[in-house]
Amino acid sequence: MSARTASPNSSWRIPPIGLFIIFIVVGLTFLGLVILFSASQSMFDDSTVLLRKQIIWVVLATIAGGIAMLVNLEALRSYTYLLAAGSAVLLVLVLIPGIGVEVNGARRWMDFGFMRLQVSEIGKLGLLFSMAHYLATHRRDLGHPLKGYFYPCCLLAVFCGLIILEPDFGTAFLCGAVGGCMLFLAGVRLKFLIPTAIAALTLFSVAVYHDPVRLQRITSFLDVEGNRSDSAYQLWQGILAFGAGGLHGVGLGSGRQQMSFLPEAHTDFIFAIVGEELGFLFTAGVVVLFMTLFFIGVLQLKRAPNLYQYLLVMGALLFVTFQALINIGVVTGCLPTKGMSLPFISYGGSNLVFMFVLTGIILNGFRSWELPALRKQREL
Repeated sequence: MSARTASPNSSWRIPPIGLFIIFIVVGLTFLGLVILFSASQSMFDDSTVLLRKQIIWVVLATIAGGIAMLVNLEALRSYTYLLAAGSAVLLVLVLIPGIGVEVNGARRWMDFGFMRLQVSEIGKLGLLFSMAHYLATHRRDLGHPLKGYFYPCCLLAVFCGLIILEPDFGTAFLCGAVGGCMLFLAGVRLKFLIPTAIAALTLFSVAVYHDPVRLQRITSFLDVEGNRSDSAYQLWQGILAFGAGGLHGVGLGSGRQQMSFLPEAHTDFIFAIVGEELGFLFTAGVVVLFMTLFFIGVLQLKRAPNLYQYLLVMGALLFVTFQALINIGVVTGCLPTKGMSLPFISYGGSNLVFMFVLTGIILNGFRSWELPALRKQREL
């Protein structure tokens, strides 16, 4: 069917590949609810407390994701810098005592009474939309050192810098990685990007070196067994959980690590609980699902009608999969310990809503890209 003769309702239809992505997200979310219910049995007197709260967030996240899937992505471009400015203001406000809520030495949340909002999630959206819009608008200037390189790097540095001040080094690194990939995919020259990446990693390392808590995490990561009773306790318990689970797991509700042995068992280290209670087959399945989500998304990007939508959907895909990669790497001891949720599975509202919004953006692209751009032009 040509673009001229397409049904008026065709834009509302979700293609089969989109339905498969929905199946992946629903499966991961359901697994998270099951593990949260299991963890609640030993952590709280009310075994359904985490489950009930998370179900409410799932409902809200589904609504937000549905809106993101149906909204006109091109129409949003008019409000891109408003979103970027608003998210940057929130990142500044959260640093102010009395406005931002401090937990464990980090000021990352705003308390609205009925909910706590992790402001960096809004910052990620502001960064994603503003980078995609700027790079697409100035696509002819990407070889220019000022318009095509310096300005977008400054935009990226503002968001990453404000997030580091919270401090949240992991999220800042995630934003920097996604932003850097978007610059590369847009066509910014490597002679600009490579020195910038080296300089950014150097500054990041210096910042970690001068932060005693983060530096201790690095040193503990290098000698987990030697620090298993102190700074590497959480990682050591996570490794023990995987070992106890074996191939098939010890069974739901029978895990030892959720009984206060493993801190943050229902949030950052929930992947270890999956490994202990459900075994290697389920943990491998989770990895395969995230890999499948990534490769499906990459294969569909050839249908993008313009650079803006290409970068927007690719950035959303990278935020989901990079965060999953970092969380799994941390829990399995491949990366230094960093508090970061496992998308769709970990307990928490702000990140779950953000992940569903990103999924909605990805589905939005797949839903509207009915034909490859060149074929559309030939048929019009």
